[in-house]
Amino acid sequence: MKKHYNTILRLLEKCKSIGELKQLHSLMITTSITRSVIPLSRLIDFCADSKSGDLHYAKSVFDQIDEPSVYIWNSMIKGLSNSETPAEALFMYREMLQRGYSPDHFTFPFVLKACSIIRDLRYGRSVHSCILKTGFQLNVYASTALLHMYVCCADIEEGLKVFDIIPKWNVVAWASLIAGYVNNNRAKEAIKVFKDMERWNVEPNEITMVNVLVACARSRDIDTGKWVHNYLCQIGYDPFMSTNSNVILATALLDMYAKCGSLQTAWDLFNKMPQRNVVAWNSMIGAYSQYGRAEEALGFFFDMQIAGFDPDQATFLGVIGACAHFGALALGQSLHAYISKTTMDKDVAIGTALVDMYVKIGDAESAWRIFNNLEKKDVMAWTSMIIGLAMQGNGVEALLTFERMQEDATVIPDKIIYIGVLCACSHVGLVDEGWKHFDAMKNIYGITPTVEHYGCMVDLLSRAGLFKEAIKLVEEMPIRPNIAIWGALLNGCQIYENVSLADQVRRDMAEFEPHGSGVYVLISNIYARVGRWQEVKLARESMKYKKIAKTPGHSSVEMKLLTLI
Repeated sequence: MKKHYNTILRLLEKCKSIGELKQLHSLMITTSITRSVIPLSRLIDFCADSKSGDLHYAKSVFDQIDEPSVYIWNSMIKGLSNSETPAEALFMYREMLQRGYSPDHFTFPFVLKACSIIRDLRYGRSVHSCILKTGFQLNVYASTALLHMYVCCADIEEGLKVFDIIPKWNVVAWASLIAGYVNNNRAKEAIKVFKDMERWNVEPNEITMVNVLVACARSRDIDTGKWVHNYLCQIGYDPFMSTNSNVILATALLDMYAKCGSLQTAWDLFNKMPQRNVVAWNSMIGAYSQYGRAEEALGFFFDMQIAGFDPDQATFLGVIGACAHFGALALGQSLHAYISKTTMDKDVAIGTALVDMYVKIGDAESAWRIFNNLEKKDVMAWTSMIIGLAMQGNGVEALLTFERMQEDATVIPDKIIYIGVLCACSHVGLVDEGWKHFDAMKNIYGITPTVEHYGCMVDLLSRAGLFKEAIKLVEEMPIRPNIAIWGALLNGCQIYENVSLADQVRRDMAEFEPHGSGVYVLISNIYARVGRWQEVKLARESMKYKKIAKTPGHSSVEMKLLTLI
Protein backbone atom coordinates (compact mmCIF):
# COMPACT_ATOMS: atom_id res chain seq x y z
CA MET A 1 0.00 0.00 0.00
CA LYS A 2 2.74 2.44 1.03
CA LYS A 3 4.74 1.49 -2.08
CA HIS A 4 1.76 2.27 -4.35
CA TYR A 5 1.08 5.45 -2.40
CA ASN A 6 4.58 6.89 -2.93
CA THR A 7 4.64 5.80 -6.59
CA ILE A 8 1.31 7.51 -7.32
CA LEU A 9 2.47 10.70 -5.60
CA ARG A 10 5.58 10.80 -7.80
CA LEU A 11 3.53 10.10 -10.94
CA LEU A 12 1.01 12.82 -10.04
CA GLU A 13 3.87 15.32 -9.77
CA LYS A 14 5.04 14.39 -13.29
CA CYS A 15 1.54 14.22 -14.82
CA LYS A 16 1.17 16.42 -17.93
CA SER A 17 -2.22 15.55 -19.43
CA ILE A 18 -5.76 14.78 -18.34
CA GLY A 19 -5.43 11.39 -20.03
CA GLU A 20 -2.48 10.45 -17.81
CA LEU A 21 -4.36 11.75 -14.79
CA LYS A 22 -7.39 9.57 -15.46
CA GLN A 23 -5.14 6.52 -15.71
CA LEU A 24 -3.58 7.41 -12.35
CA HIS A 25 -7.05 7.87 -10.88
CA SER A 26 -7.97 4.37 -12.03
CA LEU A 27 -4.80 3.06 -10.37
CA MET A 28 -5.74 4.90 -7.17
CA ILE A 29 -9.15 3.21 -7.21
CA THR A 30 -7.72 -0.29 -7.74
CA THR A 31 -5.13 0.23 -4.97
CA SER A 32 -7.65 1.74 -2.52
CA ILE A 33 -5.87 5.10 -2.29
CA THR A 34 -8.97 7.14 -3.16
CA ARG A 35 -9.52 8.01 0.50
CA SER A 36 -6.02 9.41 0.99
CA VAL A 37 -6.10 13.21 1.30
CA ILE A 38 -2.76 14.13 -0.31
CA PRO A 39 -3.13 12.14 -3.59
CA LEU A 40 -6.75 13.33 -3.93
CA SER A 41 -5.66 16.92 -3.32
CA ARG A 42 -3.00 16.72 -6.02
CA LEU A 43 -5.44 15.07 -8.43
CA ILE A 44 -8.03 17.81 -7.93
CA ASP A 45 -5.29 20.47 -8.04
CA PHE A 46 -4.28 19.27 -11.51
CA CYS A 47 -7.87 19.16 -12.79
CA ALA A 48 -8.84 22.52 -11.36
CA ASP A 49 -5.68 24.55 -11.70
CA SER A 50 -3.66 23.43 -14.72
CA LYS A 51 -4.16 24.43 -18.36
CA SER A 52 -4.64 20.77 -19.20
CA GLY A 53 -7.21 20.26 -16.46
CA ASP A 54 -10.88 19.37 -16.52
CA LEU A 55 -13.12 21.05 -13.95
CA HIS A 56 -16.03 18.70 -14.65
CA TYR A 57 -13.80 15.73 -13.88
CA ALA A 58 -12.50 17.51 -10.76
CA LYS A 59 -16.10 18.03 -9.60
CA SER A 60 -16.96 14.37 -10.17
CA VAL A 61 -13.95 13.33 -8.07
CA PHE A 62 -14.79 15.94 -5.44
CA ASP A 63 -18.38 14.68 -5.11
CA GLN A 64 -17.07 11.21 -4.19
CA ILE A 65 -15.07 12.53 -1.22
CA ASP A 66 -17.00 12.19 2.04
CA GLU A 67 -15.03 14.76 4.00
CA PRO A 68 -12.94 16.98 1.72
CA SER A 69 -10.24 18.97 3.48
CA VAL A 70 -10.21 22.78 3.42
CA TYR A 71 -7.29 22.49 1.01
CA ILE A 72 -9.47 20.51 -1.42
CA TRP A 73 -12.32 23.02 -1.06
CA ASN A 74 -9.83 25.79 -1.84
CA SER A 75 -8.57 23.93 -4.92
CA MET A 76 -12.10 23.64 -6.29
CA ILE A 77 -12.98 27.28 -5.51
CA LYS A 78 -9.71 28.48 -7.04
CA GLY A 79 -10.26 26.45 -10.21
CA LEU A 80 -13.83 27.73 -10.61
CA SER A 81 -12.80 31.36 -9.97
CA ASN A 82 -10.28 31.04 -12.83
CA SER A 83 -12.79 29.36 -15.15
CA GLU A 84 -15.23 30.79 -17.69
CA THR A 85 -17.97 30.47 -15.04
CA PRO A 86 -16.51 32.18 -11.94
CA ALA A 87 -19.97 32.49 -10.34
CA GLU A 88 -19.78 28.74 -9.65
CA ALA A 89 -16.94 29.48 -7.21
CA LEU A 90 -19.46 31.40 -5.10
CA PHE A 91 -21.84 28.42 -5.07
CA MET A 92 -18.98 26.16 -4.02
CA TYR A 93 -18.03 28.58 -1.23
CA ARG A 94 -21.64 28.68 -0.01
CA GLU A 95 -21.77 24.88 0.01
CA MET A 96 -18.52 24.83 2.00
CA LEU A 97 -20.07 27.05 4.69
CA GLN A 98 -23.35 25.11 4.72
CA ARG A 99 -21.46 21.87 5.35
CA GLY A 100 -19.78 23.39 8.37
CA TYR A 101 -16.28 23.96 7.03
CA SER A 102 -14.34 27.06 8.11
CA PRO A 103 -12.62 29.01 5.32
CA ASP A 104 -9.00 29.99 5.81
CA HIS A 105 -6.88 32.89 4.55
CA PHE A 106 -6.46 31.13 1.16
CA THR A 107 -10.21 30.61 0.65
CA PHE A 108 -11.14 34.28 0.78
CA PRO A 109 -8.84 35.54 -2.01
CA PHE A 110 -10.23 32.90 -4.42
CA VAL A 111 -13.86 33.77 -3.57
CA LEU A 112 -13.20 37.51 -3.77
CA LYS A 113 -11.52 37.06 -7.14
CA ALA A 114 -14.76 35.55 -8.46
CA CYS A 115 -16.72 38.50 -7.00
CA SER A 116 -14.31 40.89 -8.73
CA ILE A 117 -14.71 39.23 -12.11
CA ILE A 118 -18.52 39.17 -12.09
CA ARG A 119 -18.74 42.55 -10.26
CA ASP A 120 -20.90 41.10 -7.46
CA LEU A 121 -20.50 43.78 -4.79
CA ARG A 122 -23.30 42.42 -2.61
CA TYR A 123 -21.71 38.98 -2.36
CA GLY A 124 -18.31 40.58 -1.84
CA ARG A 125 -19.64 42.49 1.14
CA SER A 126 -20.98 39.27 2.67
CA VAL A 127 -17.50 37.74 2.27
CA HIS A 128 -16.08 40.85 3.95
CA SER A 129 -18.39 40.21 6.93
CA CYS A 130 -17.17 36.62 7.11
CA ILE A 131 -13.55 37.82 7.06
CA LEU A 132 -14.28 40.11 10.02
CA LYS A 133 -16.02 37.32 11.95
CA THR A 134 -13.15 34.88 11.40
CA GLY A 135 -10.48 37.44 12.28
CA PHE A 136 -8.67 37.46 8.91
CA GLN A 137 -9.06 41.21 8.27
CA LEU A 138 -5.39 41.79 9.05
CA ASN A 139 -4.20 38.97 6.82
CA VAL A 140 -2.37 40.57 3.89
CA TYR A 141 -3.73 38.06 1.30
CA ALA A 142 -7.35 38.40 2.40
CA SER A 143 -7.24 42.19 2.81
CA THR A 144 -5.50 42.75 -0.54
CA ALA A 145 -8.08 40.56 -2.29
CA LEU A 146 -10.83 42.49 -0.51
CA LEU A 147 -9.37 45.80 -1.72
CA HIS A 148 -9.22 44.44 -5.28
CA MET A 149 -12.86 43.33 -5.09
CA TYR A 150 -14.10 46.74 -3.94
CA VAL A 151 -12.23 48.73 -6.60
CA CYS A 152 -13.35 46.29 -9.32
CA CYS A 153 -16.93 46.82 -8.18
CA ALA A 154 -16.44 50.62 -8.29
CA ASP A 155 -16.69 51.12 -4.52
CA ILE A 156 -13.42 53.03 -4.23
CA GLU A 157 -14.28 54.62 -0.88
CA GLU A 158 -14.78 51.22 0.81
CA GLY A 159 -11.62 50.01 -0.90
CA LEU A 160 -9.71 52.92 0.66
CA LYS A 161 -10.93 51.90 4.12
CA VAL A 162 -9.60 48.38 3.52
CA PHE A 163 -6.33 49.77 2.17
CA ASP A 164 -5.83 51.81 5.34
CA ILE A 165 -5.98 48.73 7.59
CA ILE A 166 -3.72 46.49 5.48
CA PRO A 167 -0.83 45.70 7.85
CA LYS A 168 1.79 46.06 5.14
CA TRP A 169 1.25 48.06 1.97
CA ASN A 170 2.84 45.82 -0.62
CA VAL A 171 3.09 46.61 -4.32
CA VAL A 172 0.00 44.48 -5.07
CA ALA A 173 -2.17 46.62 -2.78
CA TRP A 174 -0.86 49.86 -4.30
CA ALA A 175 -1.33 48.45 -7.82
CA SER A 176 -4.93 47.43 -7.04
CA LEU A 177 -5.81 50.88 -5.72
CA ILE A 178 -4.22 52.65 -8.70
CA ALA A 179 -5.94 50.30 -11.16
CA GLY A 180 -9.25 50.91 -9.39
CA TYR A 181 -8.99 54.66 -9.86
CA VAL A 182 -7.96 54.24 -13.51
CA ASN A 183 -10.77 51.80 -14.30
CA ASN A 184 -13.30 54.13 -12.69
CA ASN A 185 -12.13 57.15 -14.74
CA ARG A 186 -10.46 58.91 -11.81
CA ALA A 187 -7.08 59.39 -13.45
CA LYS A 188 -5.83 62.31 -11.36
CA GLU A 189 -6.48 60.41 -8.13
CA ALA A 190 -4.63 57.41 -9.55
CA ILE A 191 -1.60 59.63 -10.16
CA LYS A 192 -1.84 61.04 -6.63
CA VAL A 193 -1.81 57.50 -5.17
CA PHE A 194 1.18 56.66 -7.36
CA LYS A 195 3.06 59.65 -5.96
CA ASP A 196 2.16 58.54 -2.43
CA MET A 197 3.51 55.10 -3.32
CA GLU A 198 6.76 56.70 -4.44
CA ARG A 199 7.05 58.58 -1.13
CA TRP A 200 6.67 55.27 0.72
CA ASN A 201 9.60 53.93 -1.34
CA VAL A 202 7.57 51.09 -2.83
CA GLU A 203 9.00 50.10 -6.21
CA PRO A 204 6.30 49.97 -8.90
CA ASN A 205 5.76 46.78 -10.86
CA GLU A 206 4.88 46.54 -14.53
CA ILE A 207 1.10 46.57 -13.91
CA THR A 208 1.43 49.73 -11.82
CA MET A 209 3.48 51.53 -14.46
CA VAL A 210 1.06 50.61 -17.24
CA ASN A 211 -1.92 51.88 -15.22
CA VAL A 212 -0.12 55.09 -14.26
CA LEU A 213 0.76 55.73 -17.89
CA VAL A 214 -2.90 55.21 -18.82
CA ALA A 215 -3.85 57.72 -16.11
CA CYS A 216 -1.26 60.19 -17.43
CA ALA A 217 -2.63 59.80 -20.95
CA ARG A 218 -6.20 60.47 -19.80
CA SER A 219 -5.32 63.46 -17.62
CA ARG A 220 -2.68 64.80 -20.05
CA ASP A 221 -0.07 64.65 -17.27
CA ILE A 222 3.07 64.38 -19.36
CA ASP A 223 5.38 65.23 -16.42
CA THR A 224 4.42 62.13 -14.43
CA GLY A 225 4.53 60.11 -17.64
CA LYS A 226 8.08 61.28 -18.25
CA TRP A 227 8.96 60.34 -14.67
CA VAL A 228 7.86 56.75 -15.36
CA HIS A 229 9.86 56.74 -18.59
CA ASN A 230 12.95 58.07 -16.80
CA TYR A 231 12.50 55.50 -14.03
CA LEU A 232 12.58 52.73 -16.63
CA CYS A 233 15.76 54.19 -18.08
CA GLN A 234 17.36 54.43 -14.62
CA ILE A 235 16.77 50.76 -13.86
CA GLY A 236 18.19 49.89 -17.27
CA TYR A 237 14.95 48.59 -18.73
CA ASP A 238 13.94 49.69 -22.20
CA PRO A 239 10.60 48.13 -23.25
CA PHE A 240 11.38 49.07 -26.86
CA MET A 241 14.57 46.99 -27.10
CA SER A 242 14.19 43.77 -29.08
CA THR A 243 16.02 41.70 -26.45
CA ASN A 244 13.64 42.54 -23.60
CA SER A 245 10.75 44.20 -25.42
CA ASN A 246 7.46 44.55 -23.58
CA VAL A 247 4.78 45.47 -26.08
CA ILE A 248 2.18 46.36 -23.41
CA LEU A 249 4.45 48.75 -21.51
CA ALA A 250 5.92 50.15 -24.74
CA THR A 251 2.43 50.82 -26.12
CA ALA A 252 1.38 52.51 -22.86
CA LEU A 253 4.39 54.84 -23.07
CA LEU A 254 3.72 55.58 -26.72
CA ASP A 255 0.04 56.25 -26.03
CA MET A 256 0.87 58.58 -23.13
CA TYR A 257 3.12 60.78 -25.27
CA ALA A 258 0.63 60.70 -28.15
CA LYS A 259 -2.40 61.69 -26.07
CA CYS A 260 -0.40 64.40 -24.30
CA GLY A 261 0.36 65.96 -27.69
CA SER A 262 4.07 65.11 -27.78
CA LEU A 263 3.65 63.68 -31.26
CA GLN A 264 7.32 63.77 -32.26
CA THR A 265 8.32 61.69 -29.22
CA ALA A 266 5.44 59.31 -29.90
CA TRP A 267 6.60 59.00 -33.51
CA ASP A 268 10.18 58.27 -32.41
CA LEU A 269 9.02 55.57 -29.98
CA PHE A 270 6.68 54.10 -32.58
CA ASN A 271 9.61 53.71 -34.96
CA LYS A 272 11.65 52.01 -32.21
CA MET A 273 9.04 49.32 -31.52
CA PRO A 274 10.39 45.90 -32.58
CA GLN A 275 6.82 44.65 -32.81
CA ARG A 276 3.71 46.77 -33.14
CA ASN A 277 0.18 45.84 -32.19
CA VAL A 278 -3.11 47.34 -33.29
CA VAL A 279 -3.23 49.45 -30.09
CA ALA A 280 0.02 51.21 -31.05
CA TRP A 281 -1.35 52.01 -34.52
CA ASN A 282 -4.60 53.24 -32.96
CA SER A 283 -2.67 55.52 -30.58
CA MET A 284 -0.93 57.22 -33.48
CA ILE A 285 -4.09 57.50 -35.60
CA GLY A 286 -6.18 58.82 -32.69
CA ALA A 287 -3.58 61.33 -31.47
CA TYR A 288 -2.78 62.79 -34.88
CA SER A 289 -6.51 63.11 -35.57
CA GLN A 290 -7.16 64.69 -32.16
CA TYR A 291 -4.41 67.28 -32.55
CA GLY A 292 -5.59 68.44 -35.96
CA ARG A 293 -3.12 66.54 -38.12
CA ALA A 294 -5.80 64.60 -39.94
CA GLU A 295 -3.84 63.94 -43.12
CA GLU A 296 -1.05 62.23 -41.17
CA ALA A 297 -3.64 60.25 -39.19
CA LEU A 298 -5.05 58.94 -42.45
CA GLY A 299 -1.50 58.17 -43.56
CA PHE A 300 -1.03 55.97 -40.48
CA PHE A 301 -4.25 54.16 -41.36
CA PHE A 302 -2.90 53.61 -44.86
CA ASP A 303 0.39 52.17 -43.49
CA MET A 304 -1.43 50.08 -40.88
CA GLN A 305 -3.40 48.24 -43.54
CA ILE A 306 -0.30 47.71 -45.68
CA ALA A 307 1.36 46.18 -42.58
CA GLY A 308 -1.47 43.64 -42.42
CA PHE A 309 -3.34 44.84 -39.32
CA ASP A 310 -7.12 44.63 -39.27
CA PRO A 311 -8.81 47.80 -38.00
CA ASP A 312 -10.95 47.57 -34.86
CA GLN A 313 -13.42 49.93 -33.19
CA ALA A 314 -10.72 52.29 -31.89
CA THR A 315 -9.14 52.43 -35.36
CA PHE A 316 -12.37 53.47 -37.00
CA LEU A 317 -13.12 56.05 -34.31
CA GLY A 318 -9.76 57.70 -35.01
CA VAL A 319 -10.04 57.50 -38.79
CA ILE A 320 -13.64 58.72 -38.87
CA GLY A 321 -12.56 61.66 -36.70
CA ALA A 322 -9.72 62.38 -39.13
CA CYS A 323 -12.17 62.30 -42.05
CA ALA A 324 -14.36 64.83 -40.22
CA HIS A 325 -11.40 67.20 -39.69
CA PHE A 326 -10.05 66.63 -43.18
CA GLY A 327 -13.39 66.91 -44.97
CA ALA A 328 -12.72 63.54 -46.63
CA LEU A 329 -16.30 62.66 -47.53
CA ALA A 330 -15.49 59.94 -50.08
CA LEU A 331 -13.21 58.11 -47.65
CA GLY A 332 -15.74 58.52 -44.85
CA GLN A 333 -18.47 57.01 -47.03
CA SER A 334 -16.21 54.08 -47.90
CA LEU A 335 -15.46 53.49 -44.21
CA HIS A 336 -19.18 53.63 -43.47
CA ALA A 337 -19.87 51.05 -46.18
CA TYR A 338 -17.14 48.78 -44.76
CA ILE A 339 -18.46 49.14 -41.18
CA SER A 340 -22.00 48.34 -42.34
CA LYS A 341 -20.82 44.85 -43.25
CA THR A 342 -19.37 44.16 -39.79
CA THR A 343 -20.71 43.66 -36.26
CA MET A 344 -19.61 47.24 -35.46
CA ASP A 345 -22.61 48.50 -37.43
CA LYS A 346 -24.68 48.67 -34.22
CA ASP A 347 -21.92 50.17 -32.06
CA VAL A 348 -23.13 53.42 -30.45
CA ALA A 349 -19.65 55.00 -30.39
CA ILE A 350 -19.08 54.22 -34.08
CA GLY A 351 -22.55 55.50 -34.95
CA THR A 352 -21.93 58.71 -33.03
CA ALA A 353 -18.59 59.21 -34.79
CA LEU A 354 -20.28 58.76 -38.18
CA VAL A 355 -22.97 61.28 -37.22
CA ASP A 356 -20.23 63.72 -36.20
CA MET A 357 -18.34 63.17 -39.46
CA TYR A 358 -21.31 63.57 -41.81
CA VAL A 359 -22.73 66.63 -40.08
CA LYS A 360 -19.32 68.38 -39.94
CA ILE A 361 -18.67 67.68 -43.61
CA GLY A 362 -22.11 69.09 -44.42
CA ASP A 363 -24.09 65.94 -45.23
CA ALA A 364 -26.85 66.52 -42.67
CA GLU A 365 -29.19 64.05 -44.40
CA SER A 366 -26.83 61.11 -43.85
CA ALA A 367 -26.12 62.30 -40.31
CA TRP A 368 -29.83 62.36 -39.46
CA ARG A 369 -30.38 58.93 -40.99
CA ILE A 370 -27.65 57.36 -38.82
CA PHE A 371 -28.69 59.35 -35.75
CA ASN A 372 -32.33 58.26 -35.99
CA ASN A 373 -31.26 54.62 -36.36
CA LEU A 374 -29.09 54.64 -33.23
CA GLU A 375 -30.53 52.16 -30.72
CA LYS A 376 -29.33 54.35 -27.83
CA LYS A 377 -28.89 58.09 -28.14
CA ASP A 378 -26.56 59.18 -25.34
CA VAL A 379 -25.40 62.72 -24.63
CA MET A 380 -22.42 62.23 -26.98
CA ALA A 381 -24.71 61.42 -29.92
CA TRP A 382 -26.91 64.46 -29.25
CA THR A 383 -23.80 66.63 -28.81
CA SER A 384 -22.37 65.55 -32.17
CA MET A 385 -25.62 66.37 -33.93
CA ILE A 386 -26.16 69.74 -32.23
CA ILE A 387 -22.57 70.99 -32.53
CA GLY A 388 -22.32 69.78 -36.12
CA LEU A 389 -25.51 71.57 -37.13
CA ALA A 390 -24.37 74.73 -35.36
CA MET A 391 -20.97 74.63 -37.09
CA GLN A 392 -22.68 74.32 -40.47
CA GLY A 393 -24.79 77.40 -39.77
CA ASN A 394 -28.01 75.43 -39.16
CA GLY A 395 -28.63 77.18 -35.85
CA VAL A 396 -32.41 76.85 -35.78
CA GLU A 397 -32.22 73.12 -36.48
CA ALA A 398 -29.55 72.74 -33.79
CA LEU A 399 -31.75 74.47 -31.20
CA LEU A 400 -34.78 72.40 -32.18
CA THR A 401 -32.64 69.29 -31.79
CA PHE A 402 -31.62 70.45 -28.30
CA GLU A 403 -35.31 70.89 -27.39
CA ARG A 404 -35.99 67.38 -28.66
CA MET A 405 -33.12 66.06 -26.52
CA GLN A 406 -34.57 67.71 -23.41
CA GLU A 407 -37.71 65.62 -23.84
CA ASP A 408 -35.59 62.58 -22.93
CA ALA A 409 -35.20 62.70 -19.13
CA THR A 410 -32.37 60.15 -19.24
CA VAL A 411 -30.06 62.54 -21.13
CA ILE A 412 -28.51 65.29 -19.01
CA PRO A 413 -26.85 68.12 -20.98
CA ASP A 414 -23.16 68.69 -20.24
CA LYS A 415 -20.74 71.57 -20.78
CA ILE A 416 -19.81 70.38 -24.29
CA ILE A 417 -23.37 70.33 -25.59
CA TYR A 418 -23.92 73.88 -24.33
CA ILE A 419 -21.05 75.07 -26.51
CA GLY A 420 -23.07 73.83 -29.49
CA VAL A 421 -26.28 75.42 -28.18
CA LEU A 422 -24.64 78.82 -27.60
CA CYS A 423 -22.87 78.59 -30.96
CA ALA A 424 -26.25 77.94 -32.60
CA CYS A 425 -27.73 81.01 -30.90
CA SER A 426 -24.80 83.04 -32.20
CA HIS A 427 -25.24 81.91 -35.79
CA VAL A 428 -28.98 82.69 -35.72
CA GLY A 429 -28.55 85.93 -33.77
CA LEU A 430 -30.86 84.93 -30.90
CA VAL A 431 -29.42 87.05 -28.11
CA ASP A 432 -32.22 86.52 -25.57
CA GLU A 433 -32.24 82.78 -26.30
CA GLY A 434 -28.48 82.70 -25.79
CA TRP A 435 -28.71 84.41 -22.39
CA LYS A 436 -31.51 82.02 -21.40
CA HIS A 437 -29.37 78.95 -22.14
CA PHE A 438 -26.26 80.52 -20.58
CA ASP A 439 -28.18 81.11 -17.34
CA ALA A 440 -29.86 77.67 -17.42
CA MET A 441 -26.49 76.00 -17.82
CA LYS A 442 -25.31 77.60 -14.57
CA ASN A 443 -28.47 77.74 -12.48
CA ILE A 444 -30.32 74.57 -13.49
CA TYR A 445 -27.55 72.12 -14.37
CA GLY A 446 -24.78 73.53 -12.17
CA ILE A 447 -22.29 73.79 -15.03
CA THR A 448 -19.52 76.35 -14.49
CA PRO A 449 -18.98 78.25 -17.76
CA THR A 450 -15.60 77.73 -19.40
CA VAL A 451 -13.70 80.12 -21.65
CA GLU A 452 -15.40 78.40 -24.62
CA HIS A 453 -18.88 79.29 -23.29
CA TYR A 454 -17.84 82.89 -22.71
CA GLY A 455 -16.36 82.91 -26.20
CA CYS A 456 -19.70 81.85 -27.67
CA MET A 457 -21.53 84.58 -25.74
CA VAL A 458 -19.00 87.25 -26.78
CA ASP A 459 -19.39 86.07 -30.38
CA LEU A 460 -23.19 86.21 -30.08
CA LEU A 461 -23.15 89.75 -28.68
CA SER A 462 -20.51 90.96 -31.15
CA ARG A 463 -22.38 89.54 -34.16
CA ALA A 464 -25.47 91.40 -32.93
CA GLY A 465 -23.48 94.64 -32.67
CA LEU A 466 -23.88 94.76 -28.87
CA PHE A 467 -20.27 95.72 -28.23
CA LYS A 468 -20.85 97.37 -24.83
CA GLU A 469 -22.46 94.19 -23.51
CA ALA A 470 -19.69 92.09 -25.06
CA ILE A 471 -16.92 94.20 -23.48
CA LYS A 472 -18.77 94.16 -20.13
CA LEU A 473 -18.95 90.35 -20.24
CA VAL A 474 -15.23 90.10 -21.04
CA GLU A 475 -14.36 92.44 -18.16
CA GLU A 476 -16.58 90.59 -15.66
CA MET A 477 -15.80 87.00 -16.64
CA PRO A 478 -13.84 85.15 -13.90
CA ILE A 479 -11.54 83.59 -16.50
CA ARG A 480 -8.67 85.41 -18.18
CA PRO A 481 -9.72 86.03 -21.83
CA ASN A 482 -7.79 84.06 -24.41
CA ILE A 483 -7.15 84.60 -28.10
CA ALA A 484 -10.55 83.06 -28.98
CA ILE A 485 -12.39 85.72 -26.93
CA TRP A 486 -10.53 88.55 -28.65
CA GLY A 487 -11.05 86.82 -31.99
CA ALA A 488 -14.82 86.79 -31.39
CA LEU A 489 -14.74 90.54 -30.73
CA LEU A 490 -12.69 91.10 -33.89
CA ASN A 491 -15.21 89.11 -35.90
CA GLY A 492 -17.92 91.53 -34.77
CA CYS A 493 -15.65 94.46 -35.54
CA GLN A 494 -15.28 93.16 -39.10
CA ILE A 495 -19.05 92.81 -39.55
CA TYR A 496 -19.78 96.34 -38.29
CA GLU A 497 -16.48 97.97 -39.41
CA ASN A 498 -15.76 98.99 -35.83
CA VAL A 499 -12.15 100.04 -36.34
CA SER A 500 -11.68 101.83 -33.00
CA LEU A 501 -12.61 98.70 -31.05
CA ALA A 502 -10.43 96.61 -33.37
CA ASP A 503 -7.47 98.87 -32.53
CA GLN A 504 -8.17 98.41 -28.81
CA VAL A 505 -8.51 94.63 -29.16
CA ARG A 506 -5.30 94.44 -31.17
CA ARG A 507 -3.43 96.18 -28.35
CA ASP A 508 -5.00 93.89 -25.72
CA MET A 509 -3.98 90.84 -27.76
CA ALA A 510 -0.30 91.78 -27.90
CA GLU A 511 0.57 89.37 -25.05
CA PHE A 512 -0.91 86.44 -26.99
CA GLU A 513 1.40 86.73 -30.00
CA PRO A 514 2.18 84.93 -32.18
CA HIS A 515 -1.41 84.26 -33.23
CA GLY A 516 -2.72 81.91 -35.85
CA SER A 517 -3.31 83.16 -39.37
CA GLY A 518 -7.03 83.71 -38.72
CA VAL A 519 -6.48 86.65 -36.36
CA TYR A 520 -4.18 88.45 -38.81
CA VAL A 521 -6.62 87.89 -41.66
CA LEU A 522 -9.45 89.36 -39.55
CA ILE A 523 -7.40 92.43 -38.62
CA SER A 524 -6.28 92.87 -42.23
CA ASN A 525 -9.87 92.60 -43.51
CA ILE A 526 -11.16 95.16 -40.99
CA TYR A 527 -8.58 97.71 -42.12
CA ALA A 528 -9.20 96.88 -45.79
CA ARG A 529 -12.93 97.59 -45.46
CA VAL A 530 -12.26 101.15 -44.37
CA GLY A 531 -9.37 101.71 -46.78
CA ARG A 532 -6.54 101.77 -44.24
CA TRP A 533 -4.13 100.07 -46.63
CA GLN A 534 -0.98 100.88 -44.67
CA GLU A 535 -2.31 98.86 -41.70
CA VAL A 536 -3.30 96.05 -44.09
CA LYS A 537 0.27 95.97 -45.38
CA LEU A 538 1.68 95.94 -41.83
CA ALA A 539 -0.59 93.05 -40.81
CA ARG A 540 0.48 91.01 -43.86
CA GLU A 541 4.16 91.79 -43.28
CA SER A 542 3.81 90.84 -39.61
CA MET A 543 2.41 87.47 -40.72
CA LYS A 544 5.33 86.97 -43.05
CA TYR A 545 7.91 88.07 -40.47
CA LYS A 546 6.53 85.69 -37.82
CA LYS A 547 6.32 82.86 -40.39
CA ILE A 548 2.60 82.35 -39.86
CA ALA A 549 1.20 80.44 -42.82
CA LYS A 550 -2.34 79.80 -43.90
CA THR A 551 -3.72 76.29 -43.43
CA PRO A 552 -2.49 74.05 -46.29
CA GLY A 553 -4.85 72.24 -48.62
CA HIS A 554 -5.52 68.51 -48.89
CA SER A 555 -3.24 66.01 -50.60
CA SER A 556 -3.78 62.77 -52.48
CA VAL A 557 -3.67 60.60 -49.34
CA GLU A 558 -7.46 60.14 -49.46
CA MET A 559 -7.27 58.56 -52.91
CA LYS A 560 -4.57 56.12 -51.75
CA LEU A 561 -6.66 55.08 -48.77
CA LEU A 562 -9.80 54.52 -50.82
CA THR A 563 -8.06 51.75 -52.73
CA LEU A 564 -7.49 49.79 -49.50
CA ILE A 565 -11.07 49.71 -48.19
